Amino acid sequence: MGDLGEGLSRYQKKGFCSFHTPGHKGRQEFFNGIDFLGYDLTELPGLDMLHSPQGIIAEAQKRSAEIFGAEETFFLINGGTVGNQAMFLTLENTATKRVVVERSSHRSVMSALVLSGMMPDYVMPTIHPDFNLPLGLDLEKQQISWQVAAACHVTYPTYYGTGFELSQLLDERTRLGINTPILVDQAHGSHYLGLLFPPSALKLGADLVLHSSHKTLSSLTQSAMLHVQGNRVSRTRLRQSLELLQSSSPSYLLLASLERAGEFAQDFGRWECLQEEVAELHRKVGMSFRILSQKDVGTYGIHTVDWSKVLINTLELGVPAPRCVEYLREGFGIEPELWDEENILFMLGIGNTPEDIRRLTKGLESLASFAHSVGSTESKGQVGNDRFKTLPLPHLILSPRDAFFAHKRQVPLKESLGHIVGETISPYPPGIPIVVMGEQMTHEILGMLLTAGEGRWQGWDGFENQTIWIVEEG
Repeated sequence: MGDLGEGLSRYQKKGFCSFHTPGHKGRQEFFNGIDFLGYDLTELPGLDMLHSPQGIIAEAQKRSAEIFGAEETFFLINGGTVGNQAMFLTLENTATKRVVVERSSHRSVMSALVLSGMMPDYVMPTIHPDFNLPLGLDLEKQQISWQVAAACHVTYPTYYGTGFELSQLLDERTRLGINTPILVDQAHGSHYLGLLFPPSALKLGADLVLHSSHKTLSSLTQSAMLHVQGNRVSRTRLRQSLELLQSSSPSYLLLASLERAGEFAQDFGRWECLQEEVAELHRKVGMSFRILSQKDVGTYGIHTVDWSKVLINTLELGVPAPRCVEYLREGFGIEPELWDEENILFMLGIGNTPEDIRRLTKGLESLASFAHSVGSTESKGQVGNDRFKTLPLPHLILSPRDAFFAHKRQVPLKESLGHIVGETISPYPPGIPIVVMGEQMTHEILGMLLTAGEGRWQGWDGFENQTIWIVEEG
């Protein structure tokens, strides 16, 4: 076995309790009857074709559309990323080359700008002061350029489970009598079915809706779905876009897992048991931690909160979040989805069990006691999370596509002020960019990057030696 295989084996043997993706949490029950070696096939007679389905794939997609409330559903085997990219390539009314985009969108949306050549008109999220994260969107404070926009792309819910008032956005479109498509990245809300969760974007009337089915449902990693309804987007262009972007050798294991995910998604009893335990968790440790909850609905642009995302802030606890994560991993075998300087996100999936939630509750109770005894010493010098503090929006000089193809050179980061940035830089997770290629480097962004600590970064080629790519001008 090679290094990669050995690493996976070592990790699996540690027996961590998963509060991260994928949503199946490694439980065999979701894959009973699937022969992983035998089903690893290609497009053979009788097995249909992903890019021109007329048989078993077509039937599976049709059934998924019925389950999730779409007119048509497309299975994705290149992750949710390819769904965001296909949305933009599908757009036909591109005379103005402008599209409304949330500034806090996932980096795959920024890559869609590169592929499509669209120029973004950004709407700014609301930063929650208790978590220092972009959790809301106040539509009353936004100036949406409906008349010149080829589409409006929004994220619902956020990585952290909060949702803005999407129905208000859809109602505004109706009131204005315009035909602008509304595209929704619902990657983290593929489980929004039934009454236990907020309404899905499809139910509210969005035109294209992306589900990263592997995040909270039971499909395999890298599998997703793209749902469509109405006539505001061309189904033909959508098919052509997906054929352009996706592999010509699709994994039938991913496809089969997507079909299964739709079937299991209707088992609401699994979620009901988890909801009861999460409510108990809030009751037992809600006084020790600042936890995002239903009480936050109606504040800072938050219209809905998904209880299956447990977001805690550790500032008041007095222990930095990375140290808390270390305590939970070592003492309780708990593996969160992500953390930054002051927040930890525990993500539930359909594969979690009530026992998992009880384990997390005990871990957090123990952490609170631990923090009480050592917090006063560990909290000295602790600073909050500044990755998402409100910053002036940098001037967009070039479209992301033009910046991608422009001549560039690498310079010391400290010398980049005023230059056009030639790379999109994001902390990962969650993958929300700090700066997008084509934008002019500002004092605020430069200061943030110069003080960036250790972490996982995407798109920053010169993080270790503190350099950055800029566009050569003139």
